[in-house]
Amino acid sequence: MALRIGIAGITGRMGRLLAEEVGAAGAALAGGFGRGGDIAGLAGQSDVVIDFTHASAAAGHAQALVAAGVGWVLGTSGLAAEDEAAVAAASVLIPVAYASNFSPGMTLMLAVAEAMAASLPAEGYDAEILEMHHRQKVDAPSGTAIGLGRAVAKGRGVAFEQVMRNARSGDVGPRKAGEIGFASLRGGQVVGEHALLFAGASEHLALVHRAFDRRIYATGAVRAALWLFGRPPGLYSMRDVIGLAP
Repeated sequence: MALRIGIAGITGRMGRLLAEEVGAAGAALAGGFGRGGDIAGLAGQSDVVIDFTHASAAAGHAQALVAAGVGWVLGTSGLAAEDEAAVAAASVLIPVAYASNFSPGMTLMLAVAEAMAASLPAEGYDAEILEMHHRQKVDAPSGTAIGLGRAVAKGRGVAFEQVMRNARSGDVGPRKAGEIGFASLRGGQVVGEHALLFAGASEHLALVHRAFDRRIYATGAVRAALWLFGRPPGLYSMRDVIGLAP
């Protein structure tokens, strides 16, 4: 029997691509809903639910999916601390694959960013992150940009919240050592562009990722759903899905 995958957010651009990719992967589309749909009903007819909805729905979806005992692939960005706590709590009881970006390429970039940050001291190399997305995106910085910042902070062994600097305007004074700076651009229909710059006095190093088709995210999310089914409860990442060593 084919794996039954439900899609929360199926009426959006990502949702429609996800529905196509579910079929292409040989899985069964269990159903889906758009804004304000019935997550409990969808969970009841699915083996795994892929969720690309809104951050405000995360806590409620966590409760419903735990109640149904269904795996959860979560790609929603902009989650607040309490939402992330709800996701972590759900992962104690069900398998959860949570990623800011389901692209294999970006997954590798996050790993490289962490390794570079561990080798390039904050006192000598300033870390800055630039991202650009389409004009309809509502959160900034993007979830992927935040993920890059967290990777840099982890590599340097510091708390991300203490070194994040989101945008600059006016007389902000000189840059503090160890800051991780963010700049967000919005315009047109850019799928997603991210750049991480390590700026030293004598050299600059840059990592760049450009997505030209959001289907790469849909393909990755379906891959995560197939991988997640049958796993024990836990909070997994795309690194786990593609088999990248921690």
